[in-house]
Amino acid sequence: MKTIDLRSDTVTLPTTKMLDAIRGAELGDDVFEEDPTTNRLQKMAAERVGKEAGLLVPSGTMGNLASILAHCSRGEEVILGDRSHTFLYEAGGIAALGGVHPHTIPNQPDGTMRLEDIDAAIRRSDVHFPRSKLICLENTHNRCGGSPLTPEYTDRVAELADRFHLSVHLDGARVFNAAQALGVDVRELTRGVQSVTFCLSKGLSCPVGSVICGAWDFIEDARHVRKMLGGGMRQCGIIAAAGIQALDGMVDRLAEDHANARRLAEGIAGIPGLSIDPDCFRTNIVYFEFEDGSGRTDLVERMAERGVRLLQTGVASFRMVTHYGISSEDVGAALEALADVMKQP
Repeated sequence: MKTIDLRSDTVTLPTTKMLDAIRGAELGDDVFEEDPTTNRLQKMAAERVGKEAGLLVPSGTMGNLASILAHCSRGEEVILGDRSHTFLYEAGGIAALGGVHPHTIPNQPDGTMRLEDIDAAIRRSDVHFPRSKLICLENTHNRCGGSPLTPEYTDRVAELADRFHLSVHLDGARVFNAAQALGVDVRELTRGVQSVTFCLSKGLSCPVGSVICGAWDFIEDARHVRKMLGGGMRQCGIIAAAGIQALDGMVDRLAEDHANARRLAEGIAGIPGLSIDPDCFRTNIVYFEFEDGSGRTDLVERMAERGVRLLQTGVASFRMVTHYGISSEDVGAALEALADVMKQP
């Protein structure tokens, strides 16, 4: 029985072109900045998002951590959403390893933070307070239904930050999904921020890796932090080779994942006992709940028995994510399995 894995787009497998590129990659020592394939990817990534330089890291979590530690000193403060990935899912690294103080404010349902909330969170000069140094955004916003943040919103946050001499870091793990959904060049979503990370290993289907992009001096600081965190990977051209193939060939096809997610959301809306608003989901992430909120402890297990894997995100809430490994036929099979399971006592 085929397994339809909708838990995350991190489960994607590399394409044949990626595997061929890995086998043929020209390699060197990247800690000495001598891996030609890694250097090519970093230059390519930076140009793609409109920045001066790039830095390959093993994961998005390390990318965000290295970026925040490059921006902030111990005891300084980062303003970020209370539903952001960095706050919820990165093991408290900015505080534990960097001594950076997280100041959370509410994420709105569309993934934004209200400008007035950001303004109010920025510390004015007072010896009692930590110094505000950085604002973090997330695009697309995972826990807010994969919502894409618009260029206009990002620009307004950047303008606010500039007034107070703060920097902006963009957790752009799925920023290419955001650009695809909004119909804009990705550089429109990154032009106002000082740094951005994006994942190669999610919708772009690479086996591993993320890239940090920013100005030359910032990337040099991030490179130092990466080494401190154990992220110097030596002959990492085997990772970069797949990343080059991803940027060349996997970005435009993200629209297929969005279409499959839309079909998935619309199908779930027609299943009795489940609650979802299909119009809330514009990219490849779909959340739904039990209509009565009571929860069924066996939904994940029963779906797995039918070859469909999904992620439980709360007592009565669940997530499905479409990706390169999910076809339109898989979506139909997943919906059929979900409808059948929901009919059972």
